Amino acid sequence: MSRVRIQYNAIPFLIPLCRVRAPIFLNRKTSIPSPIERFFPPAMASKPLNNIWIRRQQCPCGDWKCYIRLDGDESTTTKSEIESTTTTTSQSSSSSPPLSTPYVGQIFRTDDEAFEYYTAFARKTGFSIRKARSTESQNLGVYRRDFVCYRSGFNQPRKKANVEHPRERKSVRCGCDAKLYLSKELVNVNGNGVSQWYVSQFSNVHNHELLEDEQVRLLPAYRKIQQVDQERILLLSKAGFPVNRIVKLLELERGVQVPFIEKDVRNFVRASKKSVQESDALLNEKRERDLMELLESCKGFVHERDMGFVYEFTSDESGKVESLAWAYGECVQGYGMFGDVVVFDTSYRSVTYGLVLGLFFGMDNNGNAVLLGCVLLQDESCRSFTWALQTFVRFMRGGHPQTIVTDIDTGLKDAVQRELPNTNHVVFMWHVVSKLGSWFSQTLGSHYDEFRAGFEMLCRAESVEEFEQQWDLLISRFGLVPDRHAALLYSCRATWSPCYIRQHFLAQTMTPEFSLSIDSFLKRIVAEPTCMQALLEEVSIAASLAKQNPPRVPYPSMKTCMPMEDHARAVLTPYAFSFLQNEMVLSLQYAVAEMANGPYIVHHFKKMEGECCVFWNPENEEIHCSCKEFEHSGILCRHSLRVLAVKNCFHIPEQYFLVRWRQESSLVSEENQNGIGIGDDDCVQTFQSLTETLLTESMVSKDRLDYTNRELSTLIDRVRNVAPANICISHDC
Repeated sequence: MSRVRIQYNAIPFLIPLCRVRAPIFLNRKTSIPSPIERFFPPAMASKPLNNIWIRRQQCPCGDWKCYIRLDGDESTTTKSEIESTTTTTSQSSSSSPPLSTPYVGQIFRTDDEAFEYYTAFARKTGFSIRKARSTESQNLGVYRRDFVCYRSGFNQPRKKANVEHPRERKSVRCGCDAKLYLSKELVNVNGNGVSQWYVSQFSNVHNHELLEDEQVRLLPAYRKIQQVDQERILLLSKAGFPVNRIVKLLELERGVQVPFIEKDVRNFVRASKKSVQESDALLNEKRERDLMELLESCKGFVHERDMGFVYEFTSDESGKVESLAWAYGECVQGYGMFGDVVVFDTSYRSVTYGLVLGLFFGMDNNGNAVLLGCVLLQDESCRSFTWALQTFVRFMRGGHPQTIVTDIDTGLKDAVQRELPNTNHVVFMWHVVSKLGSWFSQTLGSHYDEFRAGFEMLCRAESVEEFEQQWDLLISRFGLVPDRHAALLYSCRATWSPCYIRQHFLAQTMTPEFSLSIDSFLKRIVAEPTCMQALLEEVSIAASLAKQNPPRVPYPSMKTCMPMEDHARAVLTPYAFSFLQNEMVLSLQYAVAEMANGPYIVHHFKKMEGECCVFWNPENEEIHCSCKEFEHSGILCRHSLRVLAVKNCFHIPEQYFLVRWRQESSLVSEENQNGIGIGDDDCVQTFQSLTETLLTESMVSKDRLDYTNRELSTLIDRVRNVAPANICISHDC
């Protein structure tokens, strides 16, 4: 029996609380909650599901048991989730001074505070504790608490079950005498009696070995599954993830070992299985309803927001939405200018809905990612990717890109070959290199670093013949001939090896800066868990911010004083000009030798190897180099520029200024380009935060959504009537 102190007429009384189950009285307005209502309360049932995005970790080798961890990958888990899942030990160590050994007479405000302190000390020392007996009185209530080592005392022999082969369970208890006893006392503070706890007895003498840190974390007392982890585990389990992959995924997201083991997760999933099964119908219904509402939002977007907005979807026999694709009106305009190279990013999938998020990007003339389309796919099969590519081509009015850049995926590779037969397929080198650790580090062990260095040398092969020869040597040297991941890499070599893709036009999409631009765009969408209905608006906001606030790139100063440099500066954007200027500066280090039959041999003044052959036709002002840099990036190479300089050309021929790199080929108006600095980052973040809050609150009910639509329409009309000159340039938004 426990007691609680209450105040009545300024006189303290102790009222005993009996441990009995309170009766439930039913009437018309109350009822016993069902298991589904306990798992999903009515307030939650009326709200959309939180959509959690994770990186796709299924290995493209085809083995469902094989997963990948990308080198340098960052967690998409929100900061609040990470903070909430921090263990008690780390919390106490970060918020309190270094732990010291408890001592007799040490004071604590509450017995719970003392238990937490002793728990942290025990974990640091190498054991765990448990609560033993407690003593209470009529006046003080509980006035004594005993905390002992987890191996204190001895197990009493149990009556064996009447079975043929009873289980013999060994006990960890060995009579350890380590303990901490607390006593409660009343002290006078400013004339008031205040209770506090002090250590009356303490012993740190153990009759067993203390555990190392790697062992002590496996004790049952420290294997706690926090609430946020429980929700994530259930979602991953519903998505079909096996227990070992669930634990690995949680560890990858946090970068540290989780405070529980696979056995704990398996037991938790088994215990929750009944509740999960009972809630299956509700979950499926909510998913279907959320996707239908997203589809309705697409229909409303056409009539109310964007007349150029297009969307398509697929459904099963019962009419349930399977896959959905859409593109904004500006996407078609952007594709017309920068659709020569398309990046199809499929890095993320929704745990909540089991859908793959696919985004189509282009690169503008300033090197920034431009959104061209968005798709939600029911799975990662060739059939789904084929539908996505077909739909994208229809959105772009039948236009096929010169090159499409994707992740390494056999299903996606087959879909590209089927739907875009005349389009060059290229895999991001970063996607290949980032998977090497997951594929080969465990197999090669201490030899992995040596293999990685050999692979980097392989990527510098200048010809296909050299690549093939070095590949055979590398694979044979490390015994990877039968390895399925090595076989996958070799089968896709024509899509990622630099010597194979050198002849494909890629603009500058393979640069680290462009990868960061795409990553920044994605994180605006997947950084925080939000409802599916908000996805359409989130992508639109992210696209608008990327367009209206591109990084400001100034023109670099003149470096060579060559007339060709001044000519290029007047035509190209600062981004494109910086690449051409770098080639122009390097061209001064090259020597030119004219051959008898017309071509020019260009080589570095110190390096005789790596020479290039340049053909120059002065009549048509055509120039071609064997390095294929112009065909690869749209920027003239140093070898061609050197020949032009030797032939006294003061202007670069106009056909070598691609339209996509010219200043006039911009999706951002000149007024917006001049006003890029309007409002600092804090203003943008504040406005984005207000927009997200408004969106979240509006999605609670249909009445709120209708009201927000009416008010926003009025507000947009008012904003359009504001003169452009009235621009706030203050930092105090």
